[in-house]
Amino acid sequence: MSDIEVTDSDLLTPMDKYLAAGCHIGTQVKTQDMEPFVYRQRPIGLYVLDVRKTDERIRQVGKFLARFDPSKIVVVSGRVYGKRPVETFAYYIGANAFTERFVPGTLTNPNIAGPRQYIEPDVVILTDPRTDQQALNEAAKIGVPVIALCDTDNATTNVDLVIPTNNRGRKSLALVYYLVTTQVLKERGDMPEDSEPAFTPEDFEPQVQRF
Repeated sequence: MSDIEVTDSDLLTPMDKYLAAGCHIGTQVKTQDMEPFVYRQRPIGLYVLDVRKTDERIRQVGKFLARFDPSKIVVVSGRVYGKRPVETFAYYIGANAFTERFVPGTLTNPNIAGPRQYIEPDVVILTDPRTDQQALNEAAKIGVPVIALCDTDNATTNVDLVIPTNNRGRKSLALVYYLVTTQVLKERGDMPEDSEPAFTPEDFEPQVQRF
């Protein structure tokens, strides 16, 4: 029996796709901030996220991001598994991806030097507010809205819009960024509402090196 029982009606992708990607898999820690997004706790202590709420938030984020000039959207991932999803998302919607070390001052110091210069965003997306803490602090300092992918153990201080999901998994990150990309393109009118995108979740998925 699965952790979550719900029909596929009205979901952006079938429930079994969310579950197969592990989007519902939380941690053994639940913060008070993330309690509203938790569906249940397994007997072994692992918390399970409510994927219906993940789906809901992806729709909200799609509408929200569609209002911004894509060149003023910054998306960050300090996690290795977030690199390809973030860069693919940025490529399709025209945003700025930061997937290497986030240089302090990137959002706050106009005198910053280096390959990636100072940028003034209108909105910031974080793959994990803990890993991407530097970007979170800077976004809060300049007062721009922050969207973050959050697991059960995340604090959401200074996060304006939470997408509850497994933010560690290769497949879950790929699926969430794929769905957000699709929603942004549809909300902007760059893609017909009832059409399928030219890309797939697999295009967002990092390749695993086999030795």
